[in-house]
Amino acid sequence: MEINVNDGNHSIEGVDTDMPLLWALRDFLKLKGTKFGCGAALCGACTVHLDGRPVRSCSLPISNVRGSKITTIEAVSGPVAEAVRTAWLKHDVAQCGYCQSGQIMSAVALLTEIPAPTPVDIDNAMSGNICRCGTYPRIRAAIIDAAAALG
Repeated sequence: MEINVNDGNHSIEGVDTDMPLLWALRDFLKLKGTKFGCGAALCGACTVHLDGRPVRSCSLPISNVRGSKITTIEAVSGPVAEAVRTAWLKHDVAQCGYCQSGQIMSAVALLTEIPAPTPVDIDNAMSGNICRCGTYPRIRAAIIDAAAALG
């Protein structure tokens, strides 16, 4: 099976097509930035972009990504990603850091789709991302700051 990850085609041989994308990324492509959290698409640690949209890779079979473009935290780039990274650092968002790749991927997708999000937009986009350290106020402030920087 061939999948497109981070602008490159990768052949993954001898796997069950029901294997979650997360394990193909981590175990076969050795991309460790996308994290396993819950395995049930509830926490957001495994968030990647599928054709620019945030998806939970822990519950997405690799058979469902054929013909799609997958972007992981290792390759997310561009002005929106840079604004999010800068704001994340400015607001010292990361605490333990485990959820941060998923948080960042969701924030980048939000600001790509809605450059000037309302508080409700932020809540809706980020509601599926859990932070056990409770850095939600810093995440919100960073998203608002990134949006302003892009504005």
